[in-house]
Amino acid sequence: MKQFFCGACAIILLASCSGNQKTVIVMSKGSAEVNLNAGTIKATDGAGHDEKTVKINSKKVNFALTTPVGNTSVELVENGLYVINVKNDTIIGSYQQYSSADKAQTVISQESLKQKIDSLILLSEGKNVSAANRNFFILPNQATKITDNANAQVVGPYHQMRSAEKVDGVDPEIYRFYSIKEIREMIVRLQALTVAPAPKP
Repeated sequence: MKQFFCGACAIILLASCSGNQKTVIVMSKGSAEVNLNAGTIKATDGAGHDEKTVKINSKKVNFALTTPVGNTSVELVENGLYVINVKNDTIIGSYQQYSSADKAQTVISQESLKQKIDSLILLSEGKNVSAANRNFFILPNQATKITDNANAQVVGPYHQMRSAEKVDGVDPEIYRFYSIKEIREMIVRLQALTVAPAPKP
């Protein structure tokens, strides 16, 4: 059985003026090397899922990427939260509607289940994806702005959703990301739930 690990707690800070806040989450397979001084991110095709969170206060940020799928560069200008994918696989994610524990849905109807499956299929194909819909299809060697909120929460691939609470009466802003393999496996599992049981002989 494959084992996955996470270095999501690895946080690098670059201090500057507070008016240009950017949070960058680097998602890699195996550990990635983030060098803020050189403006480089280097990743190899390692084992497991790893994340590094970089908080930067700078008007414009450039990174040269060296990854298993080749070399490129990305430029981050607007403030907010970004995900940079340096895996050799696509990352898919979307906004998660906050629900308090006492109101969380525990039973899902067949109609809602089929709608969820249809939505996941579209996401896996990169369809109906837009910033307005708050869902994301991030190819390898791509940086994508997720939200203007640099303090939003991101749950990466191979991780369980964690509990979250309102802060000063405001709902948390949460985004859940999966590998494309996870999405396809999820579709298969959900489709199995829509199959009516065989009649008894």
